[in-house]
Amino acid sequence: MNFIETRGNDGIKAKEVSFSEAILSPSASFGGLYVPKELPKLEDNFLQNHINSSYKEVAYDILKAFEIDIDESEINKALDLYDNFDDASNPCPVVKIEDDLFVHEQYHGPTRAFKDMALQPFGSILSSIAKKKNEKYLILAATSGDTGPAALNTFKNKENIQVACLYPSGGTSDVQRLQMVCEDGKNLKVIGIKGNFDDAQTALKNLLASSSFKDELEKDGIKLSAANSVNFGRIIFQIIYHFWSYIQLLKQNEITFGEKIYLIVPSGNFGNVLGGFYALNMGVPIEKLLVASNQNNILTEWINTGVYDIRGKELKLTKSPAMDILKSSNIERVIFSLYGDKRTKELLDSLNENSYFKMTEEETKKLQEYFSAINSDDEYGVKIIKKYADKNYIMDPHTATCIKAYDNLKEKNLKTVMYSTAEWTKFSPTVLNAISQNNEKYDDKTALENISKICNVEIPNSISQLFNSTILHNDIVNKEEIESKIIQFISK
Repeated sequence: MNFIETRGNDGIKAKEVSFSEAILSPSASFGGLYVPKELPKLEDNFLQNHINSSYKEVAYDILKAFEIDIDESEINKALDLYDNFDDASNPCPVVKIEDDLFVHEQYHGPTRAFKDMALQPFGSILSSIAKKKNEKYLILAATSGDTGPAALNTFKNKENIQVACLYPSGGTSDVQRLQMVCEDGKNLKVIGIKGNFDDAQTALKNLLASSSFKDELEKDGIKLSAANSVNFGRIIFQIIYHFWSYIQLLKQNEITFGEKIYLIVPSGNFGNVLGGFYALNMGVPIEKLLVASNQNNILTEWINTGVYDIRGKELKLTKSPAMDILKSSNIERVIFSLYGDKRTKELLDSLNENSYFKMTEEETKKLQEYFSAINSDDEYGVKIIKKYADKNYIMDPHTATCIKAYDNLKEKNLKTVMYSTAEWTKFSPTVLNAISQNNEKYDDKTALENISKICNVEIPNSISQLFNSTILHNDIVNKEEIESKIIQFISK
């Protein structure tokens, strides 16, 4: 299967590229993204045939349907990394918390967040391609808190790979920061920036598109790629677990084959819910994708009005920081799927130049056939965490936003799966405030220990050992210094 560009072709880049080419060089013409030329349609009995399959077996068959140009041995090697999750056969369990509501727990991997589901196998495949080609790559990662730890973990000490990870200083939880700044891989560089996630992501996109930066890398024989969800190598693995949601409900006898379900996804950069959009179009019986946002409700406004307007808006720092985003990269792939490359370029050019675009009424109605959206604030999230903790289920503040969508957006009485994108351990001060019903300031270590005692839950070793680790990455720089800092790192 070949991949094409969301904003059309500039006459310089190839009009179509292979999967391996798309993930090695994810920046497409006019600053666009790569998408499959067409999505594979899986046979009607695909879901039924996989009721008793392991996650790896489901993943393998979906990847084969995309006809990616990766050796079978490398695919299997990448998928074997799920063996390192809490349960190798079921790395992301689907757990019932209400009669018609299920939590898809995506945080059972090495860094305790959903990014492991995609970045573990993606990192293995990208590394194997680089090694096979005997090429060296710099992988850029911009993070609001979870992509960074997962990218650093998967690429650590990989041959032919160096990683530069950008995170907003003061914009992540202590645990997320420690997961990054204590990583000891010799091929890793972590840089805090004085700014927010949108600044980090903009810097990443600018570097991916910069000829002068690429020329500088070429002096050292290094090519450029990215670990963010601008890279379709991330997205392809994010499609798979939406199939798993449906299969698990079938297996648990909660639905019959063909019965539609709702999916609720807490959204920031829109990659996770994009995977659900693709799964729907590949044949999973999904009634609608319900998008949950926090106070940075730009996605809610876009889906409900067709207007994407960030003029004069400042990013709000919330208790669900992974969703603190104003410029969501993956709306571009949805826009392309619904309206084509010409319209995508028009809308995204307007957003980049004017911080604004407006879709037509007809376009907005088409978007709303697939998506509904709602947003909530920190106060609401705290109440939800408390409510479910009292029922012996602990959720993090991102997961809590899903409940508002569950209560308000469902138009039909259908079973619903909501996505828990991070373990409570990543945001323990907020969780402890909710459980204790106070506003005291806790450090992460104290909060973790208190919750463990109060709720009788274990703290994973990978989290508890962070507080005894040595900080190895101390750089915090202005946005203008990012490029020089990275060049200094690769020139060592």
